[in-house]
Amino acid sequence: MQSEELRDLLICGVKWELNEKPNTYMKSNIQPAQQSSSFSMGQHATSAIVPPIAPAQSISTATAVAMAARPTDIDALCRMISEFGHPLRAGATNVVLPSVATNPNGLLILTDMPGADDDASGKILSGPTGELMDKMLAAIDMSRENVSIVPMLFWRTPGGRTPTRDEIDLARPFVDRVIEMLAPRVILTLGSLPAAEVGNIQIARDHGKIVDLANGAKLIAMYHPNYLLLKPSAKREAWTALQDAQKLLKTV
Repeated sequence: MQSEELRDLLICGVKWELNEKPNTYMKSNIQPAQQSSSFSMGQHATSAIVPPIAPAQSISTATAVAMAARPTDIDALCRMISEFGHPLRAGATNVVLPSVATNPNGLLILTDMPGADDDASGKILSGPTGELMDKMLAAIDMSRENVSIVPMLFWRTPGGRTPTRDEIDLARPFVDRVIEMLAPRVILTLGSLPAAEVGNIQIARDHGKIVDLANGAKLIAMYHPNYLLLKPSAKREAWTALQDAQKLLKTV
């Protein structure tokens, strides 16, 4: 990045664009998808060993849809998620529930599956990845108090491997129900999984693209903070997407 570009970013107040470095322990061990699908988990790095066999699914998607439809408020829905017998639950340390804003401003962040720090803490976007996310939100005068964050899966896969199609489909009714209850005006997706699943777009090609959703919300796809730690040069594009999300909130 040239010096004049760095100066422009400083003027914008985005110091994380200039100073953040990848974590030395975060070595990419990206695995190919184990089934045909429209997404790749290439935006989310992991250093764990990847088991070759996925847990067996014991609950049908139809059951998940029926269960997700039952709760009438977000607290009851989160309790339902905590008790749901998803096949990934047995191997995860913690269920990672949505982070619901106490003073929502209409923006919802939709991220991928929990990372190792999330699994350990039980909180979405924890550790260095979460610290970067908080800096990014602060750069557009926001915080977790007014922005909700929802993962596409509420349990980490064994070793952080790519989730299977069945695992995603089984969690999806709860994700959709959370989105329905929160009724965001703008959705910012982090990484390739939510971009493909909710926006039907490929993040490598459509980063920053604005998509109109059937529920009336606007969606913008952005790189996952974990990817930005590994590739700081991509933060400039992320800054533009953040600004666009901020502008959309004023118009929709």
